[in-house]
Amino acid sequence: MRTVTTIADVRALARRWRQAGERIVFVPTMGNLHAGHVSLIEAARAHGERFVASIFVNPMQFGPNEDFAHYPRTPERDEQMLRAAGCDLMFMPDVAEMYPNGSQRATRVEVPGLSGILCGEFRPGHFAGVTTVVAKLLHIVEPDAAVFGEKDYQQLTLIRRMVRELCMPIEIIAAPTVRDADGLAMSSRNQYLTPEERARAPAIHRTLQAAALRLRAGECDYPGIERTGIEALERAGLQPDYFAVRRAEDLGAAQPDTRHLVVLTAARLGKARLIDNLQVSR
Repeated sequence: MRTVTTIADVRALARRWRQAGERIVFVPTMGNLHAGHVSLIEAARAHGERFVASIFVNPMQFGPNEDFAHYPRTPERDEQMLRAAGCDLMFMPDVAEMYPNGSQRATRVEVPGLSGILCGEFRPGHFAGVTTVVAKLLHIVEPDAAVFGEKDYQQLTLIRRMVRELCMPIEIIAAPTVRDADGLAMSSRNQYLTPEERARAPAIHRTLQAAALRLRAGECDYPGIERTGIEALERAGLQPDYFAVRRAEDLGAAQPDTRHLVVLTAARLGKARLIDNLQVSR
């Protein structure tokens, strides 16, 4: 595996692979990798011959009171994990390489409407930062396919729409959420939890499972299911931002005849803000 820090180096190597007829699959990350990230590289193996991963903590997607400065950075361990997973290229740019005029003055890519709901309501500007950096990375690597985890379902939905509307010839592949044995979705932010908070955190998955069970049984009282979810999380000692039932296709309002649904939540626990979701078909 090669590790590079410049856009020019990424493009030169990717161009060589394309000329050789090799299919390139890309996995963007913010580093501090765990088994969930490794599963994305493993998912990529079914879709190409060359695998590129980026590690970039993107300042544009962090709000003024969020954890950009303290977001965990472990580049040496990340490099070892990517090499072991069979990655061919690790792209690790600094902020100046990605935003030569500074992230505050950078051209932005935004998905109207979809970026302002759910997590977007509680993190203004976050998804504009996500779609901007992902658009830049996709133009830099020019992969045939890119892999994103289903854990951040709203992000996945946004990127699918952005790629479609910007006419990017890139296949977006969704990889299933990887969980610990007690159901908690793996996340770099889990390490912010104290032992007592970590013991509470699986309530998120249990509450989602309870809502999914009701939906599979045919219930259509979506506001009631949402209220029950909020109350269950609060009883478990979490502070939910939202608990929502939406159309899986586009996160629009679910109707009684909607067959493919997704239940999404974000909840705060100590210093961590945790997100998760479950998809439901009926």
